[in-house]
Amino acid sequence: MKRNIILILTLITLTLSACTGTTAPVAEPSATEALANEAKPNEAPTAEATAAEPAAEAGAGYVVNDALGREVRFDKIPERIVLAGRGVFMVADAIYMFPETSERLIAIAAMTQKSEAFLKMIDANYAQKQSFDRNAGAEQIAAFQPDCVVMKTTNAEMGDGLAALGIPVVFVDFETPEQYSRDLATLGQLFQNPERAQWLIDYFKNKLKGVLVETEQLSEEERPDTLLLYYNETDGAVAFNVAPKNWIQTMLVEMAGGRPVWGEAQLEKGWMKVTLEQIAAWNPEVIVVTAYSLNIPEVVQKLNADPQFQALEAVKNGKFYGMAADVYSFDQPDTRWIMGVEWLTELLHPDRFPNFILTDAAEEFYRELYGMDKTSFQQNILPILTGTVK
Repeated sequence: MKRNIILILTLITLTLSACTGTTAPVAEPSATEALANEAKPNEAPTAEATAAEPAAEAGAGYVVNDALGREVRFDKIPERIVLAGRGVFMVADAIYMFPETSERLIAIAAMTQKSEAFLKMIDANYAQKQSFDRNAGAEQIAAFQPDCVVMKTTNAEMGDGLAALGIPVVFVDFETPEQYSRDLATLGQLFQNPERAQWLIDYFKNKLKGVLVETEQLSEEERPDTLLLYYNETDGAVAFNVAPKNWIQTMLVEMAGGRPVWGEAQLEKGWMKVTLEQIAAWNPEVIVVTAYSLNIPEVVQKLNADPQFQALEAVKNGKFYGMAADVYSFDQPDTRWIMGVEWLTELLHPDRFPNFILTDAAEEFYRELYGMDKTSFQQNILPILTGTVK
């Protein structure tokens, strides 16, 4: 009897075990699946991908990818930024499109082309910023105790000196439309403000797309022979210059639907001087003159009174213009290049770009990019805005 009871209890135990479910172990991902989910270390991020990266959590630190392909690590958003080196006005105009710049920027290298006048319009705290020689060495810059220095890649040697002192350096270019997207993404990383960076990238891209949709379909015959001429005076001597093919001045003519007449010239890395004889030989249909240290309307007036210049076909046909400008001319690798390509497109192809009005475009530009209100625009920009205004 006892044996029967034990047998019955054993059967009950086996039955209960069979009815009770067990949890299956979770399968680990294979090595191939794990690698597929990781970012490829050698694949450079696009400007859009970089700009869209979320801001780092407080205290986590983050990395900025600069124009030299370097990774610059920061523990927190810099609070003592210095802009140094040559070409700094282009960097200043770009970085000021980020609203947080005013409170984080402490010093700027000396600038040309009335740059300070513009920054005073958009930064109520500009008088508190320190100014120093653009050729200052690393030790002089270090005296400001910066936690970040931003400069163009053309100042790489100066950057090496700062890096040797343990000062983080972020390099940018801001020379071409493509570099604008990349470098804005870099600034977005620096300020941990990817949303603003992406908005700015889209602003420039959409404006340029509005131009290219009209000009890319033009035939060669529809593209007027165009000369963008840089006028300069040194000790009373006049010089005419044309830009290299890979500079923004040449790109503007091409993007606006013109054919740069100097395109076949063997240009060096910088401006090339040309004579009136060479200009006459090119025989451009349209001439646009620019100047960086002189008043452009006054230059146009002076050249229109020159008998040799009057002999050029473009001048005879009333197709000689001064480049649009306000604080700066719009043909430079400054933020205003986007207005420059729109203005030039309307000039060369008014039938294809009929809705562009320079004053409206400028007011929108300063409002959206720099937060300038209508009153400030009318007081500061409108009186100095020049170009073919309609």
